[in-house]
Amino acid sequence: MSLNGSAEVSPTLYPVDNCTNIEGFWELLATLQPIYLTLISAIGLLGNSFVLCIFCLQRKASCSVPDVYLGNLAAADLVLVICLPFWAVTIANNFDWVFGVLFCKLVSVAIYMNYFCSVLFLVLVSVDRYLALVQPMRPSCLRRAPWAKRICLAIWLLGLLLSLPVLLFRTVAYVPEARASACFLAYPHQGWRVQHNITVNVVGFLVPLPVVTVCTYHIIKALRNGGPVGVAARGMRNERKATQLVLAVLIVFVFCWMPYQVMRALDTIDYFRVKTSCWWGDFMDVSEQLVVYLAYSNSAVNPFLYVIVGKHFRRKARAVLKQCWPYRSKGNASFSGNASSLSRETRKISLNRIDKLMC
Repeated sequence: MSLNGSAEVSPTLYPVDNCTNIEGFWELLATLQPIYLTLISAIGLLGNSFVLCIFCLQRKASCSVPDVYLGNLAAADLVLVICLPFWAVTIANNFDWVFGVLFCKLVSVAIYMNYFCSVLFLVLVSVDRYLALVQPMRPSCLRRAPWAKRICLAIWLLGLLLSLPVLLFRTVAYVPEARASACFLAYPHQGWRVQHNITVNVVGFLVPLPVVTVCTYHIIKALRNGGPVGVAARGMRNERKATQLVLAVLIVFVFCWMPYQVMRALDTIDYFRVKTSCWWGDFMDVSEQLVVYLAYSNSAVNPFLYVIVGKHFRRKARAVLKQCWPYRSKGNASFSGNASSLSRETRKISLNRIDKLMC
């Protein structure tokens, strides 16, 4: 029964057998974690809800394939930040899980699904940008919104399938050393720990990395060359704006989740007892806590990227807001109409006066 966060992407019990004198660090971490999780949850809930509203309320004709993928990415982030308050309450309660076994499983599965689905959505949006900028004349069903929606549904099902070990082995049990009923992964054999680490590294890193790298290389090359010949200038500008947002989301995702991937690889090495010193164990325990919370921050940062970097998204947001508050828009339109008619009347009066003076 592992309590030290092995193969975890959820907050876990602090080690009860650490051999170095870092109890002060764990106490400080226990104080800051609930505040941090609550802050990330509040920011992410507001931001991702806003992004989803814009993507869902926009006109169907203006819904593009990147909108479908980024909207699903925002939905995955929203699911994660909704789950974080459960852990904030649990950590504030000395890791005593009071929400039952069912919520222990569901919350953990939702967090794992967020990771797997987010990676695959970013791969899809990278491929879409590659097709849009590098091969715009080549017809592909992947560049159609109905097909993109079907692919996203398949990604959600795949994310659930990859999270099945968490659903099966997450449980709640009383831990005497911690004096708490903890929600943790209880693998029947530690070989499951290695299998899960390999799944996270392969599906979440080794397979997506070459695909995203190749697509990004050709995308940047196409942007520097001004786009392929034969593409309308206005269409190319729109594609560039969407691509800039996608590249920003990719960079931030890699920054937030790469340390977690490294720790999963190190955890696999730790299973084979390559390093057995006391400081190595404490390094693993501390690092696993920190990289998980860095990864969580990605779900709160993405909405800001949409607003700051995404010029195309800001235009969509203005259009949706005009749809939601039409009276204001009509009032502004009537005011501008009255102002323009008044200016025309003024010009007419001025011209009449000039004519009279000349006569």
